[in-house]
Amino acid sequence: MNGAAGCPGGGERGPRWRRPWKLLALGLLSASSVLAAAPGAGAMSKEEKRRLGSQVLEMFDHAYSNYMEHAYPADELMPLTCRGRVRGQEPSRGDVDDALGKFSLTLIDTLDTLVVLNKTKEFEEAVRKVIKDVNLDNDIVVSVFETNIRVLGGLLGGHSVAIMLKEKGDYMQWYNGELLHMAKELGYKLLPAFNTTSGLPYPRVNLKFGVRHPEARTGTETDTCTACAGTLILEFAALSRFTGTSIFEEYARKALDFIWEKRQRSSNLVGVTINIHTGDWVRKDSGVGAGIDSYYEYLLKAYVLLGDDSFLERFNTHYDAIMRYISQPPLLLDVHIHKPMLNARTWMDSLLAFFPGLQVLKGDIRPAIETHEMLYQVIKKHNFLPEAFTTDFRVHWAQHPLRPEFAESTYFLYKATGDPYYLEVGKTLIENLNKYARVPCGFAAMKDVRTGSHEDRMDSFFLAEMFKYLYLLFADKEDMIFDIEDYIFTTEAHLLPLWLSTTNQTISKKNTTTEYTELDDSNFDWTCPNTQILFPNDPMFAQSIREPLKNVVDKSCPRGISRVEESLGSGPKPPLRARDFMASNPEHLEILKKMGVSLIHLKDGRVQLVQHAVQAASSLDAEDGLRFMQEMIELSSQQQKEQQLPPRAVQIVSHPFFGRVVLTAGPAQFGMDLSKHKAGTRGFVATIKPYNGCSEITNPEAVKEKIALMQRGQCMFAEKARNIQKAGAIGGIVIDDNEGSSSDTAPLFQMAGDGKNTDDITIPMLFLFNKEGNIILDAIREYEAVEVLLSDKAKDRATIFKGKMIPNYIIDSNLEMENTDQKSSENDSHKQDSEEAPSASQDVGAASEEPEEGENSDVTDPDSLSPADAVSDSVSISNQDSYVPGTEEATAPEPACTPGDHQPQEQETETESNSKVNWDSKAQPMESILADWNEDIEAFEMMEKDEL
Repeated sequence: MNGAAGCPGGGERGPRWRRPWKLLALGLLSASSVLAAAPGAGAMSKEEKRRLGSQVLEMFDHAYSNYMEHAYPADELMPLTCRGRVRGQEPSRGDVDDALGKFSLTLIDTLDTLVVLNKTKEFEEAVRKVIKDVNLDNDIVVSVFETNIRVLGGLLGGHSVAIMLKEKGDYMQWYNGELLHMAKELGYKLLPAFNTTSGLPYPRVNLKFGVRHPEARTGTETDTCTACAGTLILEFAALSRFTGTSIFEEYARKALDFIWEKRQRSSNLVGVTINIHTGDWVRKDSGVGAGIDSYYEYLLKAYVLLGDDSFLERFNTHYDAIMRYISQPPLLLDVHIHKPMLNARTWMDSLLAFFPGLQVLKGDIRPAIETHEMLYQVIKKHNFLPEAFTTDFRVHWAQHPLRPEFAESTYFLYKATGDPYYLEVGKTLIENLNKYARVPCGFAAMKDVRTGSHEDRMDSFFLAEMFKYLYLLFADKEDMIFDIEDYIFTTEAHLLPLWLSTTNQTISKKNTTTEYTELDDSNFDWTCPNTQILFPNDPMFAQSIREPLKNVVDKSCPRGISRVEESLGSGPKPPLRARDFMASNPEHLEILKKMGVSLIHLKDGRVQLVQHAVQAASSLDAEDGLRFMQEMIELSSQQQKEQQLPPRAVQIVSHPFFGRVVLTAGPAQFGMDLSKHKAGTRGFVATIKPYNGCSEITNPEAVKEKIALMQRGQCMFAEKARNIQKAGAIGGIVIDDNEGSSSDTAPLFQMAGDGKNTDDITIPMLFLFNKEGNIILDAIREYEAVEVLLSDKAKDRATIFKGKMIPNYIIDSNLEMENTDQKSSENDSHKQDSEEAPSASQDVGAASEEPEEGENSDVTDPDSLSPADAVSDSVSISNQDSYVPGTEEATAPEPACTPGDHQPQEQETETESNSKVNWDSKAQPMESILADWNEDIEAFEMMEKDEL
């Protein structure tokens, strides 16, 4: 996330500046104009600043040259293996890969960084490469949000600095707006995503086929994040202003207007995830981190860039709510939009690190200093900011993909205060990057900040943002070839000129904002204030705010050393995390026992976890147990929503069933997509040998041109599919080996691939639970020849037997059955329309099979489930406030800072060992389990848990 570049409060603005600009209290001023006494507060020498600036340039060269040498024209560099990341050629990383579109992402994202770092020759070469090599008409599904901020923003930022250089007369004299033409082409490719009744865009779009086209492979999504729909206005408005084509700005404004109208009126907060068709909030927690962050940022910056007062009024309304409910200095904690006095979670994500920079832009410096200092203390403890950390500053998610948000806030706080302390903070960031993240082929993301392990990724935003902010932090005005104050930064740190505010104003500016709250806000100003009002002429101003927070991390909830660790002298050991838990690991089971968590195997194959805090070895262990249970609930609910897909159908069409028996089946991530082949696949079934399908089929003559039946287990699903396809099968059905399992009682899941390219699998594959599978097996034993139809949904008999002889008694009963089917269809349709989320029996996750014992594989066996890998059988967790038959209902309190003062109450979760882990950081547990509850009851249940 990024701040704005300047405070254009008036004065001369270059040849395109047409009138004075009225702005709010930005507080973003050049360091030379603030705190003249600052040098007395341990100022960094010019030589040291210049040395660090040169070091930033060398680091950038190391990253950029390795991308160009080893990765270009691929989207991103894989710095550990020194090669490019090409989507489809590497194992899928899920939603992360939606940023990749085979359009040389890193190069486009880096264009204006080259100019900021005075690398004008390299910029000119890069622009030529983009114009010559980049193709935007790829048949690939990409994220609308990521493509907008990285690619469209990168092209517009490149165009902005290109025309600036051309005006200066030294470079880019040949440039004729080619980047802008590409930006306009891309803008039109993103517009189909806005084809919704609400005006909120679909989260993904196919660059070649749009959204609803049969070949688009997208357009079925119902939800998007608030930031995804609310972070478009700067790029789209700039595109409209540059080109004179108003449609882009109109679409972005409509999306913002809709989100504003759907805010929770009593709290003035917005949720994390919203239904793009109905406008209902899907996730009703609210914060300033992931999922919402840049929505707030773009409201304020849209006012700065476009001059529309309604954007500022909306921002200030939201900001008042943020400071009233979410800000708990120095923390920023998510709350429920309906009950904003209650926290929604006990941890924070790293993306909120942008917020101090936005507060600088707002002019609210004190809380910005406080939150920034807290984050810096976390960094000093772990070298980097973990993706998420708890309120007592333990690591919650240990990854760090080299995010730039903290560097951004550091830069803006230095610009606002002139305090040399922030130069030292920047120096620490440089040292940590070189010491811990630098590798021979670039800079590698941290897989775990606690161990220092690396991940083979270097995201494009690292070059687009990190080096830009670090260089600007140490650069003096004379080091720049242009005035950075004439531009505003997008959320990806791309530069848009402020003169766009008066260019091609094709949109009539009218205040569409209604129902504002009267705010007691002393910073609700319309012009840049006197700096001495915001920052007293005292070099110790910022230090006096930081001082009480300098030990906030070390002094918060100090963790004692357990008795075992004391005896071993090994020091504190991190508690067991839910994502690391493996049910077959004796050590993990022993840790659960110490935490008061018991593991119960149910008859249907599921595993239930129940915590009894009084049975924990100590209050500290009870606290760890509470956190483990909360994590398990959250992780399971996340997955339940992450990969929801409609179930498939196995229809028995042979005598005596004739299509009347329809079995609910789970799909696969590979093979024929039955949703795109309406006729489905029809054939007689045959049991393969060996029955597990994990080696070459020994009865190919019985399987050829038939649909193969096999048992789950012993190897990966994809391996089974390849073996039966090689034997000549036209489809496959995998039957669960867990006795008694049924789609009536367990959620379906999607069969995952094996981490390799599965394009070679072309036959359809479906999964049946044990109960449904036995129906087919029993039919084979009784009737021998059993024919089935594999399809996306059950077919009517007229379709099934079209062109075939239909038994007389079926013809005679057609009229009666038709009436029954019509009523059933109407009921099903009504139920589907009235329910926001699928029922538990229709939840689809993803799973992959277990490798044979002794094989070298990362996939665990059924009893050694690892929620982090989500590769084998499943963990599905129920909220502790919901009733589970055979267990005792219990709730759990929030962990206290002094765990000895409060004993956590009982808490229970449910773990399914034979369905897939359903995680989604955007999902609430109650939604996946109690889909038919209304919004208020669901929110109340969540809040009741937190309140206890």
